[in-house]
Amino acid sequence: MKKIIGIGNALVDVLVRLQDDAQLAQMGLEKGGMRLIDEPRQQVLSRQMQQWHPARATGGSAGNAMLALANLGAHPGFIGRVGDDEMGRFFSDNCDSVGIEARLVRQGGATGVANTFITPDAERTFATYLGVAGQMAPDDIVPELFQGYDILHIEGYLVQNNDLIRRICRVAKQMGLTTSIDLASYNVVNDNRSLLRELVTEYIDIVFTNEEESAAFTCGKAPEDALTEIAAMARWAVVKVGKRGSLGMFEGQRASVPGRSVDVVDTTAAGDFFAGGFLYALSRGAALESCLRMGSLLSQNIIQVVGTRLPEPTWDAIRREASQILGHPRKS
Repeated sequence: MKKIIGIGNALVDVLVRLQDDAQLAQMGLEKGGMRLIDEPRQQVLSRQMQQWHPARATGGSAGNAMLALANLGAHPGFIGRVGDDEMGRFFSDNCDSVGIEARLVRQGGATGVANTFITPDAERTFATYLGVAGQMAPDDIVPELFQGYDILHIEGYLVQNNDLIRRICRVAKQMGLTTSIDLASYNVVNDNRSLLRELVTEYIDIVFTNEEESAAFTCGKAPEDALTEIAAMARWAVVKVGKRGSLGMFEGQRASVPGRSVDVVDTTAAGDFFAGGFLYALSRGAALESCLRMGSLLSQNIIQVVGTRLPEPTWDAIRREASQILGHPRKS
């Protein structure tokens, strides 16, 4: 079984449930998007959020994917930067408790926070204060960080630091790792389309997108056409289409998996858990359809709870179904 490590913003998710979309507008947030905020804005939001009794969990896109892998028994790693503060200790302790090898850089300053606002339709909107997570630098990326791992999963939000993500991709390629990327958010893709297309063409093996992100990446194409375009640039391409399921291509072969009808509470981490499930199956030599089924299995479970914590009986059921999906893995 191949080993997987993720790299991204080490964030603590602070989650609140809102009564209506008007509360987002009052805070100046665009529904469904991700906005970076500075420290003064973070302090204001933190005070506002107390009225909604926030919950807390470790977060960050790549961190969530590694959390899913750890609960499947994959023993993944994670690379990120945290502050020498209570939030940083919370993040590190959680990694240890679930079985993630945390290769964390610690420094003075505040650990990053992903303020997550969940509206009644289960859509989530982010106002992210990166803190020291946003200070990860190209010089931090040395080959030793990736030693012992076969697959690197890159958080798409890192594209906002052009030199950093280029360095990550180059070192990973030099080390011979298979690389995957989740394209993060449609507005991030819109703002960084040229660089993302360059990275996918030159370095990336696996691309995860949802319907909006794939349209942004391909200048407005529908999911099937976007899938074809992305698959011409990377070995594996995945487009998630919400309740309709997911589409994938690997070296010219297509597969699709329908969605399941479940009660949606919070879509936070749905794409991250999908990536975790897909990569878990891929690391075990599964074919494309089985990888898609594993991704769907995890995403459909995480959207039924607030945040990223599933109860152990749910994980037991997921592991049993995973064994059925991956009963006879074969090489892709």
